[in-house]
Amino acid sequence: MVDLQAPGRRHDVTIVMPAFNEEKNITLALSNCLAALDDHALQGEIIVVDDGSRDETAQRVQSVMQRDPRVRLLAHPVNSGIGASFWTGVDQALGEIVTWVPGDNENDPWEILRYHRLLDHVDIVIPFIFNREVRPLFRNGLSSIFRFIINTTFGVNFNYTNGTVLFRKDLLKELPVRNTSFFFQTDILIRTVKQGYLFAEVPYRLGMRKEGVSKAVSFPSLFRVIRGYLNLVKSFYFTKRDGEPHYARGSVTAERRETK
Repeated sequence: MVDLQAPGRRHDVTIVMPAFNEEKNITLALSNCLAALDDHALQGEIIVVDDGSRDETAQRVQSVMQRDPRVRLLAHPVNSGIGASFWTGVDQALGEIVTWVPGDNENDPWEILRYHRLLDHVDIVIPFIFNREVRPLFRNGLSSIFRFIINTTFGVNFNYTNGTVLFRKDLLKELPVRNTSFFFQTDILIRTVKQGYLFAEVPYRLGMRKEGVSKAVSFPSLFRVIRGYLNLVKSFYFTKRDGEPHYARGSVTAERRETK
């Protein structure tokens, strides 16, 4: 990993942007995120994690960095997975709130950032897509099957687990397990919500990808998701947990569970 820029001030929000061969989409994705931060009057930064791209993704990011110091660039020497990119960004984040927006420009940053004030009341804000018609029927079918398996296995009732979730950073820092595949988001949500962290689900409008194809639906990706799922099952059902749950200091959950 290479840190190409490290600003010195603290920010309200860190947007982690994983990118793998996204030279056609990354500039607009960054412009939209910067505009969304401005429109919501948020101090923020964007950490692009170039996950071993073989195109001009990094050069496009560096061009934006010259115009706006809120953009930072980190680089993986080889492709390590979207989850690995997310955690690389978390470790370098200056914001108290962390979310992620993929570099494919499919997601609308205005949609998730509009809910940032909910983190005065909960520690996790989970978006669910209400305009599913923008995605192919096959992709929606896979999502429905995936959601049914997750909800049934772990006794939850999520509407969606792979969106641009808003997290309080301290919560992420204390997680003992870091999944690095496309399953990373589901892994985080199951571990934190079953631990008792307070969350809210909110409606979210998804855009339509203009260039390239999604890397989420592929056989290697599916294999890593299945492996992540089995590891989570093992951790949830076959690992002994002792004592009362621990909550990150300063989290809303910890504050609201304190006895007066």
